[in-house]
Amino acid sequence: MSCCPPRSERSSHAQPNGAHAHKSAGNSEAARQELVSIPAGEFLMGSDGPDAIAGDGEGPARRVHLSSYRIAPAAVTNREFAAFVRATHYVTEAEQEGFSFVFFLQLSEAARKSARRVASGLPWWLPVEHASWQRPEGSGSHIYDRLDHPVVHVSWNDAAAYCAWAGVSLPTEAQWEKAARGGLEGKRFPWGDDLVDADGSYGCNVWRGSFPDAPEAGWQPSPIAARSGMANGYGLYNTCGNVWEWCADAYDPQYHTTTASIDPCGAADTGSRTLRGGSFLCHESYCYRYRVSARHANTPSSSASNIGFRISTPQP
Repeated sequence: MSCCPPRSERSSHAQPNGAHAHKSAGNSEAARQELVSIPAGEFLMGSDGPDAIAGDGEGPARRVHLSSYRIAPAAVTNREFAAFVRATHYVTEAEQEGFSFVFFLQLSEAARKSARRVASGLPWWLPVEHASWQRPEGSGSHIYDRLDHPVVHVSWNDAAAYCAWAGVSLPTEAQWEKAARGGLEGKRFPWGDDLVDADGSYGCNVWRGSFPDAPEAGWQPSPIAARSGMANGYGLYNTCGNVWEWCADAYDPQYHTTTASIDPCGAADTGSRTLRGGSFLCHESYCYRYRVSARHANTPSSSASNIGFRISTPQP
């Protein structure tokens, strides 16, 4: 059983519509002022623990040295993505293709029945017509009350276009993991090893209840505000759960044995890009990929209601 979104092999490819050619100096400067500085140095990346998913290439754990860089404290929000679209008239791949994948409990009963098909082997994912970043559940939905939530239904290609416009980049896997750990070493999460504290409070927004059709009373299967919850030791929010986050790297299960130990980045053309952090649909019993060392992948044209991204840049 998997909560991870289906792979999309869209025939279209999102066009930059000027987004790559015309960076916004004002927006880029504002974004840089928001970024958190991560010092140069070595950290322990990956995991050899019993939780590690070997098939995903989560190990072997190794020492990696990174140059200093800066990274966003939170995922790019609907408000921020809207500014990009207003400036460039960019059209996402989901909008060009006319659909994106939505988790079925995010939809009304009528919308579920009208879905044209289900994803093969993943009946809880519905390809919803007109679902996109600004209409997360398709026609009739909107983001007016979700401007500070992570933008979703964005492909890797869409995220790269946003970064080109803003003069920033997607973080590499190594940059993402070092920042996500918040200065801790060898822990499952940015705050330690336990998902739930002594008071019964969850450390992040992941599935509660029985997947896929019986969420815990009072909890809604959906993203929450990008800066909600407690920040980690570096000041980053929601590096576990909430929404998957695209990284710069091409995905390779052999990542830890084939990439450099200094500023690594998976560059081989594998047809997939790396995702990190897990989402609100993950649970230990079937998708324990919301740990900081966990890895996942999807095609660069794929989009869904639980995929977003955050930005980074080299230290000036």
